[in-house]
Formats: sequence, C-alpha cells, structure tokens
Amino acid sequence: MSDYPPISEHLDDVESAREAGRRKMDWALQHMPILNELRDQFEAEKPLDGEVIGMAMHVEAKTANLVELLALGGAEVAITGCNPLSTHDDVSAALDANDNITSYAVRGVGDDEYYEAIESVISHEPTITVDDGMDMVFAIHEEYPELIDTIVGGAEETTTGVHRLRAMDDDGELKYPVFAVNDTPMKRLFDNIHGTGESSLANIAMTTNVSFASKNVVVAGYGYCGKGVAKKAAGQNANVIVAEVEPRRALEAHMEGYDVMPMNEAAKVGDIFVTTTGNRDIITEEDFEVMKDGAILSNAGHFDIEIDLDALSDLAVDEYEARDGVQAYEMEDGRRLNVLAEGRLVNLASPIALGHPIEVMDQSFGVQAVCVRELVENGDDYDAGVHDVPDELDKEVAEIKLDAEGVEIDTLTDEQREYMGSWSHGT
Repeated sequence: MSDYPPISEHLDDVESAREAGRRKMDWALQHMPILNELRDQFEAEKPLDGEVIGMAMHVEAKTANLVELLALGGAEVAITGCNPLSTHDDVSAALDANDNITSYAVRGVGDDEYYEAIESVISHEPTITVDDGMDMVFAIHEEYPELIDTIVGGAEETTTGVHRLRAMDDDGELKYPVFAVNDTPMKRLFDNIHGTGESSLANIAMTTNVSFASKNVVVAGYGYCGKGVAKKAAGQNANVIVAEVEPRRALEAHMEGYDVMPMNEAAKVGDIFVTTTGNRDIITEEDFEVMKDGAILSNAGHFDIEIDLDALSDLAVDEYEARDGVQAYEMEDGRRLNVLAEGRLVNLASPIALGHPIEVMDQSFGVQAVCVRELVENGDDYDAGVHDVPDELDKEVAEIKLDAEGVEIDTLTDEQREYMGSWSHGT
C-alpha cells in the first residue's frame, strides 16, 4: 500500500493555499442550492455516520463542496484526483484542512504518483467509493480484493467510467454494486449536454482567443456530450460537422442539420476539432496528414487517448508551446497543428479551465450525494454489478432545484394516475 503523502506536504505555503481554496469553495456554494439543501439535511441527520468514503474526482471548488457535504453527513472522506491536470492545489489544501477529510490530490503529477495517490486513498479502507473514470474501482479489484467484502457500494460519475464498469460487469468481474450516476436524466440532460458543451467551448475560446463564428467545428461522437458541443457551437454561428460510427446517432445529427462525414473527410476542412467519444484513436495519423495549417485539436472525453499524440509527435519536425495551454506540432511541409491541454479534458485540464458551470455540477453532485445516502440506507438491496440510479432519487434532486428556482409544476390527479397505470381503458 502506498504511503504517498497528503497535499499539505507538497506545498510551501499551506495556509495561504487553504485560504484561497476556501474562497473558491465559498463562491461556488453560493450558486449550489441543491448542495446547500442537502448540507442542511446531512448535517442534521448524519446519514453517513461511520462510513469511510474513498473518492477519485476532479478536485476543484465544486467537487470540494460535495466532499464537504459527505463529511458533514458523518463520513470520513479520503480523496485524490482523477486527472493529473484538473486538480486545484489550493482547493485540495482547503479540503485537507477538514478534520474528517484527507486530500492526496496534487496538480501535475506523473503517472506513478497519480496511482500512488489512489493507493493512499484505498489505504483508508473505504466502505463506499465515488469515482470519475473508474480508476479507483479498478485498483481495488486488481490489487486489494480483500477490501471488497466490506465495501457497501459505489457511484460512478462519468460516461467513460460507466462504459468500463459495464464491460467489467458483463465479464462477471464487478464484485460490488455501483450506481451509474452518469446515466440518469439529471446527468445526461444537463451535465453532459449543457455542462460539456458550454465548458468545452468556453475553455477552447479562452485558451486560443479564436472565434467560433464561421469556423468548421468537427465534433467526434454524437452522444449526449457531442450533442452539447454541437448545439453550443452552432449557437455561436459555427458550421458543425459530426463524425460518428453509430448509424442512428449519425442520422440524428443529419436530421438536426449538421454535416455528417467520416473523420478523414472532416479532417480536410475542419478548423476546430472536439472529441467526445470516450474511445481511443479517434483522430489519427491519416487525419493529421490532411489537416489544414492552424487546426486546433481538443478532447472533451475523459482520457487522453482520443487524439493519437504519439503519431502526431512522430510526424512533427518541431514541437513548441504556442501559447499557454497550446502545444504546436509543426509538420515537414510547414503546417502547424495545435493541441490543447495535452489532449486531456479541455474543460478541466487547460491552465485556465474551471470545468462545468457551477449550477450544472450542483445537479450532478446532488445525485452523487443521494446515491451515497441510498447505499448506506439500503445497500443490501443491491447485488454486485452496475445499477441505474433509482428514479425517485433523480426526481428528488430535480424537485430541490425547482424549489430553489421558485418554479412550480402541476401534479397528477388520482384519476390521472389510475388512468396511466391501467391497461383496461380503451377508446
């Protein structure tokens, strides 16, 4: 087991970092009505009393408010990052100052340190896991299977992590229950579409200082995240091109008015590329060879495998930092291809990135919190494997948000409920 130290042992001025991180957290919390409501409930009822929660997440201000909520609910929490470039050291330090929280997240660590930090979280012997990408679940199953019997369950935040979990479950290798938080309506309709769409384009614009208007924006993948990027780019007067392998999604993109073509054809005309698939080798050598000078390449999928950077580096005769967060690769013929955030999550890993909008993550983290509560209260009801989030939990979070916004909605009458639940009513 790793003895990788907490964030406090990595910083020269811990107190200043803690103060700065706390200010970020307090600012975010002003715009998180769902977590504020749940904080009141969790602090009063202590539903997580005695639990140990191990987390691998993007450690920034919004996530930190979820972590603090879980601690207020009575849990001991240990957390590290799920991406080496998405951690905010000051926020990590602010979390680590809490007596019930230990944070091992440090920005910019190498692969070895990244996995050592995950092992340090696991050393707390979590009874619940909260993951973003499934690295912690994988590490527990591969290296510390003796802990599985004492783990009540887990929750997974992101598309890529759920894909990995379902593959693990299909092979019969997932040994405790995990909620697929990513697959709830609250997550897909708001976090994936609006969150990914807005934050990815915002960070591309801030990193490059280019406009989307009249540009050919190539979106790889037309799942919920890809739909969000395409929708927001079109809203900024871009010409959107979609590359997709699933015929129904490709047809949907076509019917929405976007151009649809193979990536190698899109590569010839694209100005800005955004990958959103969660799969590997989406933009490859044959695409780099036909791209125009000045093309901008970014990734909004979880891992840095969608753009084949090894192939791009082999093709390049020169590499240099064109501006902060932009690595230029110069081809033999003089063309320059520009990769943002080292091919990692552009909305979280670029130097100025802040991730999804606060209000969007308030909803997603609200679902995470009630899922953790559900595992503690009713964990015995769930067998090992991937589980959909109970619909009433997703609706609970939506209702809290509507109340906070002052929005009232209709309710079904008894007669309407009976009608919708009956098969005997004819014409």
